[in-house]
Amino acid sequence: MSDHFSAFSFVDRITLLEPGRRARAVFAIPHDIPEFPRALVAEAVGQLAAWVAMSKIEFRGRPVAALADETRFHGVPRPGETLELAVDIDDCDDEAVAYGGSASIAGRLVTELEHCLGPMLPCADFDAPEALRERFALLCAEGARPGRFRGVSMQPAVHLAHEPGRSLTARVDVPLDAPFFADHFPRRAVFPATLMLDAQMCLALELAAETPASSAWTLRRMSKVKVRSFTLPGQSVELRAEAAAVEAGPLRVALSARYEGKIVSTARVEFEDGA
Repeated sequence: MSDHFSAFSFVDRITLLEPGRRARAVFAIPHDIPEFPRALVAEAVGQLAAWVAMSKIEFRGRPVAALADETRFHGVPRPGETLELAVDIDDCDDEAVAYGGSASIAGRLVTELEHCLGPMLPCADFDAPEALRERFALLCAEGARPGRFRGVSMQPAVHLAHEPGRSLTARVDVPLDAPFFADHFPRRAVFPATLMLDAQMCLALELAAETPASSAWTLRRMSKVKVRSFTLPGQSVELRAEAAAVEAGPLRVALSARYEGKIVSTARVEFEDGA
């Protein structure tokens, strides 16, 4: 089976489409993968928005790397469940797409995205426009065969410096080759920003577990996500998570990623006391 439209594609079928305005879709999380991270749920919503945007401008461009003002987490999906995806397009042209969206499971909201912006780049630089047109037609008709995704296998981040409960610095080594590069993207391999965010969120979860102010911090919100540059195969990126001092209220952690000293991405996450 080809990894194109399989290794990093999270829309099985588009069930409702108002061209250039809104869409609804489903994605069946395979039952035989170990997990489906929350960052990939946000990726699935973004991919649905990308299909709507690309089709509106007749596949001249595609959104690559989004800015997300706020993402709220209400639950963790499990293998074997089906994501119900929804996007509403605020604006879309050859320059960018602005949208919001959500993902639910059996009618239960698990993720919300607000005020997202995806800059458009030439579609042909990343994938064959004719292949994307054919895929979009399939998604809008009978849909793609579910169960294509086989999970993502990567080496865990290597800790470089650690001040328990306060900060954590680590290194993630992007592989030179991986199945997801055939899907992200066939003509120009780019490390998915959501995989970077997932690694950063794992660092934040480690810090939260070390913070004595609460024994039950629950990740609820990510904000101010900004991806400044592409991360390429073979690069080693330094990740840092830094917790703000907590006396009362939520725990906030600033996230950043750097390559050769230059900022690649930034974001903030917020934990609530779930006790």
